[in-house]
Amino acid sequence: FKGGALRLLQTALYFLCFCCAGAIVGIFSYFLAVLADHNLDIPTRWKAVEGLSGVMTLYTICTVLLTCCLAGIAFLSILGLIIDLLCMGSMIAIAVLTREGSNSCKNYVRTPLGNGPANNAIAYTQGSHHFAPHLGTACKLNKAVFSLSIAGAVFFLFTALMQLALMRHHKKEKRYGPSPSNDYTSGSAPARGLFVRKPRNVPAEDYVEKGVVPAAPVAGQTVRPSHDTAYSGNTAVGPN
Repeated sequence: FKGGALRLLQTALYFLCFCCAGAIVGIFSYFLAVLADHNLDIPTRWKAVEGLSGVMTLYTICTVLLTCCLAGIAFLSILGLIIDLLCMGSMIAIAVLTREGSNSCKNYVRTPLGNGPANNAIAYTQGSHHFAPHLGTACKLNKAVFSLSIAGAVFFLFTALMQLALMRHHKKEKRYGPSPSNDYTSGSAPARGLFVRKPRNVPAEDYVEKGVVPAAPVAGQTVRPSHDTAYSGNTAVGPN
């Protein structure tokens, strides 16, 4: 892979991470809005899921926009590697917090909006409310969050590995600057193909005849003989 292809691949991976984090923050924003609308207590762990996914969403927006321009720089790659590993840990933490999503959404369910039969609506206090979802729907949304968190952890692992690949490629490009071997372009010379024909060796006499290489001098002769006066203007005669 060349540098441009690596950057495009890294950008695509960050976009997938953004999709995972953005979907999680959207679903849990809905959960928190329902809990607040029904005057129910919001557990700290749901606030943690919302906060972690929100931070990862902002981070991935920045990486999608800047990766093509800044990828491979040593300091930024190391910083990105550390943040990617932290984001991977955050996705694993979200998967642990929403582990009820691994269960079936039939019969009795456990969701961020409460527990009970899947066809029951959320319990709420007296008064008018804007949201009244069924617990079965909340269970399916929680299952989606659980799946997205696992996928996001895998994607962030790949982006961390890509940071190392981009950093190594950037160092290689700097080490092999423009030179005759790569036609004075950036990067190292392309590898020779298996069936590429090597250039034929040209006899030295051919170069001498064309005037590229001087002829070997003869002992005792200080003037190169020339029998064509049109070019030299004189005719040199060798010693008897």
